Order: sequence, then structure tokens, then C-alpha cells
Amino acid sequence: MVEIIMHGCNGRMGQMITNILKDDLDINIVAGVDIAGEANSGYPVFRDIDDCDVKADCIIDFGSAKAVSKVIKYSVKNNIPLVECTTGLSDDQLEEIREASKKVAILKSANMSLGINVLQKVLKEISRVLYDSDFDVEIVEKHHRMKLDAPSGTALALADSVNEALDNKLEYVYDRSQVRQKRDGKELGISAVRGGTIVGDHDVIFAGQDEVITFSHRAYSRAVFAKGAIEAARFLKGKAAGFYTMSDVIG
Repeated sequence: MVEIIMHGCNGRMGQMITNILKDDLDINIVAGVDIAGEANSGYPVFRDIDDCDVKADCIIDFGSAKAVSKVIKYSVKNNIPLVECTTGLSDDQLEEIREASKKVAILKSANMSLGINVLQKVLKEISRVLYDSDFDVEIVEKHHRMKLDAPSGTALALADSVNEALDNKLEYVYDRSQVRQKRDGKELGISAVRGGTIVGDHDVIFAGQDEVITFSHRAYSRAVFAKGAIEAARFLKGKAAGFYTMSDVIG
């Protein structure tokens, strides 16, 4: 049995994970944390994680970016592994996660879905072949109108997968509106679309001479991220201190 503290339990992702785990016999939420307080979730809810005195095997955090530092400190203090799913983190917060992972197991990925992480592996394998064959690389991501950060962390992670395969020789370009010039071969364009209720669409486009290859991922429900976080928690139970990603989960 894996026992979970669900941070951000009253949010959309917290409630989705709660519903998914209602009938799961191998993993259970033993406590929740949410500033809104108690909800009809079947487990105790604390307004502040520092008040949570329930023992657990792992924390899943889908809370606010503002609360991430407090969650990290709690994880280290209580030696509870952390699946950090909050998006839009600053460079300082990401560095804080890296430092904390020297003391406790922490898993952080830009995207928790199985499909995206498989796509990252594929991109690392094929990018060199296509780039050496004079294919240009562009990424287009689409999300709902409420998303605050742009481009998405997933788009940047996909770009990094391509760029790492090319010895980081590409330069990310986010806006061409102020420049009138031909596209440079070392550009990697990243475009963001915001509108409606789009859960998450990502296209990685390799455009060559007379042919185009597009790798696409469509998330039709946030359940794909919830299920990924659950699998990450299963994986992280009992792991030694270290920084882990979903690539470690899928093997």
C-alpha cells in the first residue's frame, strides 16, 4: 500500500486524483492539504502543510507555485518523497528542488503524461538524423485560456529533448514579429496558442525539402496527468534521495 498526502487536494487535479484512487486497493490518500480547508473527500484536510501530522509514503503536489518552497521544506524535514507537479516554477524554485533532492527523493517532470515522456525519448533518437538532413524544427503548443505561463513547460521540455540530441546548438525563438529576415538553420521556433478549454496540444514539426514530419500529442482530459502522477508516487515510494523524472518511471 502506498499512502499519499495530496497537496492542493481541492483543486481540479487534486479532486481528479482523489476520484481515480477511490477504488484503488494499492494506493490511498491519507491526508490532503488545501487553503480552502475541509472537503468531502474521505480523508482529513489541513489548511497548511506544516499542520499535517499524518504519516505517508509520498506527497503529490498539484498546488500553487507560491506554496512550492513550503512543500519542499516539509518533504525534507519529514523525509517524505515528493512528486512535484506544479507548473510555472521559477529558476530559483527549480534550483531549490535540485538542492532538496540531495536529501530526499523528488520527482519533477514538465509533463506527467506517459505519452509526452515517450515522445521525448523518440525525439532524442530521431532529431539528429532529421536535422543533419536539413530539416527545420518548430514546436506549436496550445492550451486553455486560463493558463498563465507561455510557452508551456512541456513545449520547452520537448525543445530540450531535440536540442540535447543536437549538442545544444539550436537557439529558441519565441517571436518573429519584429524581425524581417530568412529563418536561420539554427533556430528552434516555439509558438504558443491560448484559447477555450484546450487541455494540452503539442506538435513538434520537422520541415524538410518537400516533406514534413509532425509528432503530435493531444491530451483530451487532465486524467492523463493525474494517472502519471499516481504512477510516479508508486515508483517513488522507498526510493533513495535523488532527482527523478518520468523517464525513470517509464524505464
